[in-house]
Amino acid sequence: MSSEALSVTTVPDAVYEALRESILTQREAPGSAVTEQAIADRFGVARPTAKVALERLVAEGLLRRAAHKTARVPELTRDDIVDLYATRSVVEAEALRTLAADGVVPAAALAAQRALEQAAGGDDTAPLARADIAFHRALVEAQRSPRLVKLHALLMGEIELCTGQVQSHRLLGIDDVIAQHRGILDAVAAGDAELAAELTRAHIAGARDRLLGHYDATRPAPSAAP
Repeated sequence: MSSEALSVTTVPDAVYEALRESILTQREAPGSAVTEQAIADRFGVARPTAKVALERLVAEGLLRRAAHKTARVPELTRDDIVDLYATRSVVEAEALRTLAADGVVPAAALAAQRALEQAAGGDDTAPLARADIAFHRALVEAQRSPRLVKLHALLMGEIELCTGQVQSHRLLGIDDVIAQHRGILDAVAAGDAELAAELTRAHIAGARDRLLGHYDATRPAPSAAP
């Protein structure tokens, strides 16, 4: 049996990163099962290594596993998406308000923005999802409240699942995403806390609406009452 190639050198991290990217780019479809043995066979690694990667993904919310059940890629419902984006908006808007009060743009956010711009012309959506996620992580992690960072981290698995869907299905024009990110960075640099928070809410709402539109369009219409 041939094994899938890994792109980095530390084996447990390599397996984790490859699986994470596969989930975010929808190569692992929502609802699909992910077992230790399947991971071991796919990447040509021992089961303990596969278990480490699987448990890390479960801990981050990119896989779900009930007691004594097989881990699966989460299937987010419409209500899940609405609730997640509402919570994300509250947390990230407040984080950007705090960050903009200092008027300092994080270097990591600038690097993520450059990576997003460089990946914009390609056909592979994985770099887009990585850069988009890194951008938002960097902005939240750079502000002054460690509690906001912890709250955001609790949401990140499901946020990343949503971001992966938005990017893999090209639900938002990448030029629009880049422009919206630039607006947020400019507001932070200018020290305009209210504008930074407002632009963040609008950016998140736009992604939410596109994802909900896709969700509704790809689900069967409810059957008419007899």
